Amino acid sequence: MTSLSLDALFQPFKIKSLELKNRIVMAPMTRSFSPVGVPGENVAAYYRRRAENDVGLILSEGTVIDRPASRNDPDVPFFHGDAALTGWKRVVDEVHAAGGRMGPQIWHVGSTRNMMTGWNPGVPVESPSGLVAPGDDTIEAFGRAAGDAKRLGFDTVELHGAHGYLIDQFFWAGTNLRTDRFGGATIKERSRFAVEVVKRVRQAVGPDFPLILRVSQWKQQDFAVRLAETPEQMFEWLGPLVEAGVDVLHCSQRRFWEPEFPEIDGEDGLNFAGWAKKLTGTTTISVGSVGMSVDFLRAFAGESSKATGIDNLIHRLEREEFDLIAVGRALLADPQWVTNIRSGDQSGLKDFNPATLAKLF
Repeated sequence: MTSLSLDALFQPFKIKSLELKNRIVMAPMTRSFSPVGVPGENVAAYYRRRAENDVGLILSEGTVIDRPASRNDPDVPFFHGDAALTGWKRVVDEVHAAGGRMGPQIWHVGSTRNMMTGWNPGVPVESPSGLVAPGDDTIEAFGRAAGDAKRLGFDTVELHGAHGYLIDQFFWAGTNLRTDRFGGATIKERSRFAVEVVKRVRQAVGPDFPLILRVSQWKQQDFAVRLAETPEQMFEWLGPLVEAGVDVLHCSQRRFWEPEFPEIDGEDGLNFAGWAKKLTGTTTISVGSVGMSVDFLRAFAGESSKATGIDNLIHRLEREEFDLIAVGRALLADPQWVTNIRSGDQSGLKDFNPATLAKLF
């Protein structure tokens, strides 16, 4: 499968209280199999299968906080309320029983609507500059959800601050038109809302519980947009978040192998996660079309994607460009992806097609 050693991919990793058997993370992927917001036994079995097949860390699909219009799909799961939290307790217990580690991704979609379903929550949206502008109540809701994650026995928690959803809408000048303390002309000023969320979450989970923040340059509203055009701007954006309490930056790209600033370090230069690690000194996760021939945007638009090798991934791990790698569609289609990669069984790798989304494998 690869001319390079797989040792870098299967090295253990530890950060604070979290110990992982390898460097592979299951990326959060919305599945919409939780009617009325409650994950059932089928969801628990779906995640357990990945733990049984040696995924180092499982990050759940986006789970929404206790705020109006925090979701844009009727079947995405809540991370609040007794029924949903009981469901998530079952999920994490199943993952632990299989030897895995897991964290929920905590989410608020802001003003981003679901173009696939057209579903409307029936209440005013919350966005930086929308009908109901979020403030302290929303920050508190993030904190409660993170505290519940720790109480239920999860090993870490991830905040979704990417892809044009609520926290990311504050980062982006195109959606943040505020003139109060949560707005401003610079990315550092527009990061204040996220900083307050991070501080509240850190207060809720304590000092030794790892906190992950997912970030991206691109947005669903504009695939080509960039929050940081230079390394200096990237540090102004990410530095305050790390200082506030983020332990791991989960850096989302459409294609993880693409250099972030090729004008500085060339076509084989550091990717987004590599630059984030270099600038902040913190742990990073890279993600973006790992093991797939077609990037995820084309795949979710209906194009099938062939399974591919991972030589470029190993090359970047060996030079310690980033610390962990998140795998999305390859693991969505095949719970045995990790064991097949480790054994070198390329014939056993499964292609992805959009029909895969219709069931929980």
